[in-house]
Amino acid sequence: MTDVLLTDVHAAGEGRPLDVLIHNGVVSAVTPAGELKSARRVERHDAAGRTLLPGLWDHHVHFTQWTIQRQRLDLTGTESAQQVLALVSEGARASAGRRVVGFGFRDGLWDEPPSLNALDDATGPVTAVLISADLHSLWLNSAAQQELGVRTDGSGILRETEAFAVLEKLDSAADLTTADYQQTAAAASALGVVGVVDFENDDNVALWPQRVDAGVDSLRVEISAWPDKLAGVIDRGVKTGDLLDRRGLVRMGPLKVIVDGSLNTRTAWCWDPYPGVPAAHPHRCGVEAVPIEALAELMTSAKGAGIAAAIHAIGDRANTEVLNTFERLGMSGTVEHAQLLRHHDIPRFAELGLTASVQPEHAMDDRDVADVYWEGRTDRAFALRSLHQAGAPLRLGSDAPVSPLNPWIQISAAVTRSRAGRAPWHPEQTISVRTALEATTGGRLAVEPGDVADLILVEDDPLTCDPALLRDMQVSATMLAGVFTHYAL
Repeated sequence: MTDVLLTDVHAAGEGRPLDVLIHNGVVSAVTPAGELKSARRVERHDAAGRTLLPGLWDHHVHFTQWTIQRQRLDLTGTESAQQVLALVSEGARASAGRRVVGFGFRDGLWDEPPSLNALDDATGPVTAVLISADLHSLWLNSAAQQELGVRTDGSGILRETEAFAVLEKLDSAADLTTADYQQTAAAASALGVVGVVDFENDDNVALWPQRVDAGVDSLRVEISAWPDKLAGVIDRGVKTGDLLDRRGLVRMGPLKVIVDGSLNTRTAWCWDPYPGVPAAHPHRCGVEAVPIEALAELMTSAKGAGIAAAIHAIGDRANTEVLNTFERLGMSGTVEHAQLLRHHDIPRFAELGLTASVQPEHAMDDRDVADVYWEGRTDRAFALRSLHQAGAPLRLGSDAPVSPLNPWIQISAAVTRSRAGRAPWHPEQTISVRTALEATTGGRLAVEPGDVADLILVEDDPLTCDPALLRDMQVSATMLAGVFTHYAL
């Protein structure tokens, strides 16, 4: 097998040029430039001073939802019900009677709330399903409700568990081709991504090895199992960390449980009520989507089978209850999102050996709605620096399609707490570029002999460049086990 030699690379934060030799998919030598000798045939690539980093991971994606989003009506730029209805009306007219599926509305700050009648007026008899940007609610017209066998109130909105059930009916992995998945994976590789943690609710143990065999082989994938799939995974005898495909790209990951809702849908489970919600409302503090005792039973089953846990918790009550459950069971794992935390819960992550799996761009998407619905509490929202200083390991992810599958967007948001020229939001919760990169690369930035050659070359050194460049960082090459999955040298 031909060795690969990368010449004139720079380690992050260091000025001296290096050469890196890769043999059989593993880094075999790192030397000062010009000193490396190899007795084997070498394929040379001049990095011309670019910065070498370990490959990046997105630690929270919904891969099928992100892939199929390309086929949906884009509502992400809308700011009102009127703007959504205008786009949907146009989409319905152009649909030739086919179902219209839109994605990306955020209704938390709309002046006029969603209305079933207004959506019906905009779409007529065409089935219309509009998915919120956080995936936790749907706006359905009457035709969609009849077709999908659901019923809403006059808002046309379906939330949480009922919404997830409709999403499963709406689209499935069977609706996508191998080429669709390959394009998504290639786009990720072009951004320096070498691996993802996939939290899609599907039979991932079977589907991902099939995708790799079919040619979706430019990423490593850690898969998950939702509660309704857990028994099947246990019956297969699959444990966290087990390899599931012949290429060694797919590994079993954790049990995924969603304990509460989301901020934009006003269903995140909080200690304090949402402003303006009547005292008699059954969910004035949000939704306990899975009862805590049921969560404990699921986690106990997973623990006994050697399966880790990744638990979705956004509101501060949800986070408290999830931390309590991990503590009671003596189990480690990740808390997914960890968006709003009580101050005394922050050090518990490190004390319990838990990782905070966070999505910094959500803070940029949600800053205005948080200022309204979590007023007086935002000093402990998306508290990345507080978690890091308390010793909690961080992992960065996108929650794609909730935000784009692009680690540089997440790194930029974590470092600057700003977007589109706005003043930083709670800048006291920024983290350093090094910390953000380490939370994306797996814990370190140095490339050393013996490392699997999952590597990237970037145009600017992220440790020394202007932070304004991070969001649009140009990736010149990506390698997976020594094979280029993206090449623009």
